[in-house]
Amino acid sequence: MRKKVIVLGASSGIGKATVERFAREGWQVLMTGIEPNQTQAVLQGLPGEGHQARVLDVSSQAEVQQFGQYAEQHLGPFDALINCIGISQSVPVVGSDFNDWNKPLEIMLYGYVHACRSLIPLLKDGGRIVHITSIHHDRVAYGSSAYGMAKAAVTQLTRALAVELAPRNILANAIAPGFVNTPMSIKADGRNELETDWFRDNYITYDHLPLKRAGKPEEIAGVAWFLAGPDASYMTGSVLTVDGGLLITF
Repeated sequence: MRKKVIVLGASSGIGKATVERFAREGWQVLMTGIEPNQTQAVLQGLPGEGHQARVLDVSSQAEVQQFGQYAEQHLGPFDALINCIGISQSVPVVGSDFNDWNKPLEIMLYGYVHACRSLIPLLKDGGRIVHITSIHHDRVAYGSSAYGMAKAAVTQLTRALAVELAPRNILANAIAPGFVNTPMSIKADGRNELETDWFRDNYITYDHLPLKRAGKPEEIAGVAWFLAGPDASYMTGSVLTVDGGLLITF
């Protein structure tokens, strides 16, 4: 029987690569994105039939509940939930507008919680949950307090789900990427941070990044595919770091 996956945040970057991987492997995909045109473009490019896409703002509890009802009616019980939703913006703790500072928490913490509460009741026993966290879940960078707090909370949410859902044999794991070449690498001034002198000097010239390059979205999608598959059957509550060796250096 054809397996089914819901991928949230799939209109670009890691999420886009993830839905493409699962579609190539023959799964039926229900994907969401925040931008309608991008979301439809990804959907139309997927191989296979029966895929669906919805525009979804996970910071809206009402929208997530409506999406859960849509999934129940149009997809039914499914096999894997993969949450790739994320935003990146530099906001200091003190002196910033609170709404700007709080936005990563609304989207990546409470958005993940809303999604889990609405969708896990539809997840089959023995299903899989994969959350995209970040190496920032236990690292700090200037201006990344809310982002790091949200990612740390996603890690703890994943562990809590692993415990609570174990009686249903639902496995919950997280992936913590390092630098990955996605649209989130483009900063407010329009520059890709992976193409700056700062990145080259810190992470390539001086060997702080052993593989000397950023990751590709497909490389994170491959780990998500592994966690959703049969070879990860004794893994739950784990966080897999995929960072090109960044965290082993000093």
